[in-house]
Amino acid sequence: MNRHSATVLMVALLVSALPTNFAEADDKTKIVFVAGKQSHGWGAHEHRAGCMLLADRLNKNMPNVEAIVSTGGWPEDNGIFENAAAVVIYCDGYENHPLKPHLDFFDDLVEKGVGLVTIHWATEVERGPMAEKFLEWQGGFCDLHWSVNPHWKANYKSLPNHPITNGVKPFEVQDEWYYHMRFANEMKGVTPILTALPPETTLSRPDGPRSGNSDVRSAIANGEAQHTAWAFQRTDGGRGFGFTGAHFHRNWAHDDFRKLMLNAICWTAQIPVPVGGVPSETPSPEEMDANQDERNPETKNQNVEN
Repeated sequence: MNRHSATVLMVALLVSALPTNFAEADDKTKIVFVAGKQSHGWGAHEHRAGCMLLADRLNKNMPNVEAIVSTGGWPEDNGIFENAAAVVIYCDGYENHPLKPHLDFFDDLVEKGVGLVTIHWATEVERGPMAEKFLEWQGGFCDLHWSVNPHWKANYKSLPNHPITNGVKPFEVQDEWYYHMRFANEMKGVTPILTALPPETTLSRPDGPRSGNSDVRSAIANGEAQHTAWAFQRTDGGRGFGFTGAHFHRNWAHDDFRKLMLNAICWTAQIPVPVGGVPSETPSPEEMDANQDERNPETKNQNVEN
């Protein structure tokens, strides 16, 4: 073997010996979570804690993912979105939606193929330009005076054959599941992921912006099943996902509830979803309490050792 061949072989051996995480550092898919500001009391609308928990499970169990979290609403520096494959937004919605002042910026991201995931109130936007963009970006939204937001125990008896449902078993969960959503015309590009028939008791409140209207009452009276989570395949190849649950922070401890969301985030970021779904250990009570905006009322008066 001549000197040149020996040098090439030595370099090849050195490169192959590099740690896997170093060699693949540039191959990670970036996912940015935007966690909204403090909203409700302890245990509800825990945007920061929910995003941090989901990002932690992705980083621990999907070696090709780099999930980062921006807390307190829209980040001050839009540079955080550079090279992102998907953006996950969990926040208060409608007139206070953090995307509202940034439609043009986010539209540019979408044109580059960036996916959008919205969770719970983040699915609700004002009619007009923002609603039109949501139909383009994720195929649906929660619409005032059309959609409703009751608390009910949804029973998802069957799930569609889709990467988002990989490893997810049918489940039943009490939550504030919005329904009667506004979807793209003829459901083009939309695949319902969670579908159930709400009981008539979900419309026990008088008509109002989020409580009821003649259209939704007719739909339930006619036995029309309602979609509370959906996937969207955009014509440009990009993807979106809307999920109306997660009012209660405790539901992230439900293994199928959490797995479906982790699968959906990966799918939206164009990451192949494992056959058994994204692996994710059940959070401990301490993990569930961590990073919430308020202390657990059952423990906040206890002495805490520093």
